[in-house]
Amino acid sequence: MDKIIYLIPILPLLGFIINGLLGKKLPKNVIGTIATLVVFVPFLMSVVLFCNFQSMEKAVLFNWFTVDDLKVNFSFQIDQLSLVMMMIVTGIGTLIHLYSIGYMHDDEGFSKFFAYLNLFIFSMLLLVMGSNFLILFIGWEGVGFCSYLLIGFWYKNQEYGYAARKAFVMNRIGDLGLLIGIFLLAYYMGSIEFTDIATQAHKFSVNDPILITATLFLFIGAMGKSAQIPLYTWLPDAMAGPTPVSALIHAATMVTAGIYMIVRTNAIYTLVPSTLDFIMYIGLATSILAAFIGLRQNDIKKVLAYSTVSQLGLMFIALGAGAYTTALFHVTTHAFFKALLFLGAGSVIHAMGGEQDMRYMGGLRKKIPVTYVTFLIATFAICGVPPLAGMFSKDEILIAIWEKNKWVWGLTLFSAALTCIYMFRLLFLTFFGEFRGNEKQKSHLHESPKVMTIPLIVLAILTIFGGVLNLPHYLGKAISHKFAHWLSPIYVGNIPHEEPTFVVEMILLILTLTVIVLVALFTYRCYVVKKAQPKMVENLTGWEKASARAAYVNELYNEIVVNPVLHLSIFLKNIVDKYIINGIVVGITKIIQCIGQWLKSVQNGNAEFYVIAMSLAIAVILLALRFISH
Repeated sequence: MDKIIYLIPILPLLGFIINGLLGKKLPKNVIGTIATLVVFVPFLMSVVLFCNFQSMEKAVLFNWFTVDDLKVNFSFQIDQLSLVMMMIVTGIGTLIHLYSIGYMHDDEGFSKFFAYLNLFIFSMLLLVMGSNFLILFIGWEGVGFCSYLLIGFWYKNQEYGYAARKAFVMNRIGDLGLLIGIFLLAYYMGSIEFTDIATQAHKFSVNDPILITATLFLFIGAMGKSAQIPLYTWLPDAMAGPTPVSALIHAATMVTAGIYMIVRTNAIYTLVPSTLDFIMYIGLATSILAAFIGLRQNDIKKVLAYSTVSQLGLMFIALGAGAYTTALFHVTTHAFFKALLFLGAGSVIHAMGGEQDMRYMGGLRKKIPVTYVTFLIATFAICGVPPLAGMFSKDEILIAIWEKNKWVWGLTLFSAALTCIYMFRLLFLTFFGEFRGNEKQKSHLHESPKVMTIPLIVLAILTIFGGVLNLPHYLGKAISHKFAHWLSPIYVGNIPHEEPTFVVEMILLILTLTVIVLVALFTYRCYVVKKAQPKMVENLTGWEKASARAAYVNELYNEIVVNPVLHLSIFLKNIVDKYIINGIVVGITKIIQCIGQWLKSVQNGNAEFYVIAMSLAIAVILLALRFISH
């Protein structure tokens, strides 16, 4: 089994090397096939490991280094959690690679794109397979680097370059927090192995200051990678990258790394309820703010981007309630329907000849029926319509929060209602009504090729049936909570939860479904019956303008962070560098030149002058020695 474990990350790395070095010499169909196979084969291997799994296994490649009592191995940990993440990364990754063959077919950077995708998969597998924080951190930085490359893939557009740079800088802020947290755990626990940290956690008391500090710094890392307040603004801008990038990195895999890291270290987070409360409130604020911003976005990918931020907030709410399995269940279902939404949006953009503004769409359901049906399924899923996967995972989050805090439950339900509004708005503006584009776009409308629609259909099937992974207990103990039972061995000192009564659970479910139906009817009436059209930003006022302008957060960051740094840089360049640093360098040069000129004049070839100078020098030396001796 060790050989299979090693091959899983090595194959995508080989794909990166082959396409990176030989891509320009290979036909596009060969490039796409290689890139897809080196992800699909690891998926099959992950399934084999899953089917033959009996207990946690560590595959040690070699001892990396030892410092005093700290021993770090380059090793992989295969357990229930890593297997789930491996199958998500490689399974969804395979579908997105296949989709990209059609989507990127005419792009001049075809081979480079697939090389970057393979490198990303390799980095993500390191992140989820590593047995210690150092391997996780290598993968963590790797996906950050690949994100930079893929967001700025169309680098000739200056705005896209800015978006890539913004993502890179904001992730570095979070990564510094992660590093500090790792150093604290290494110092106080003497190990960065996940199993050692879990077994030593009991030595600390509840809300121990050391654990609070370490977990908060680790969470800062999660804030950056998983786009939580205040480090979330990079993700909407990351829509500058090709649409498959949005589906892979910013929906199904990379942005869930923070959730994975907290679930992986649940043993220490369970001991710090104060940190969990902080995580819950940050997740709540992020979810509501992102949902509010999504209400008046007109770019189809921007709506989905803010939707991703909001859904990640829901996952952190679940983590804050100690419902680790619930959070991971939503990670799984979200990977299905959000990847489907992004790929569906890509199919719409493909049909529209590159247009992303929903104001110029409309009536597309008859022109691209496969895209419409699959997009409809994904929309119902994210809104929580039964019996789709999103309904079961979102319902679990609401129930977990109900047991934790009734006020937070109410606000979480409000966030879910906002999700329904902007998602149904997106659906109706894109696929219903009359076409609002120009004649050239209308003549270009067509369904995407099979290489793009097949992944849509597969993801739609997963979205429909994904909920069976963790059915609620009211459907019968024999079939319920399979996902939770599978993951239970990875939890150390898990927070106990009281199951709500059947009556309470039904009331909560009915309330949620009532909200969904009312919101759907309201949105349908606005955008289909009354045919309301999105307005230009300059024509909006009040909350609508605030939503369209992303709550002015970017402007705020520019004023308190970006502009002061720019002004400081200008000051350092024009004053400090020009007059102080440059002045010192130039001044020293001039002094040396003057000394050289003087010495040059002294060296005049007169022997008598040299004798007098030597005599004076000897006299000075003798006087100095005499003075020193006394």
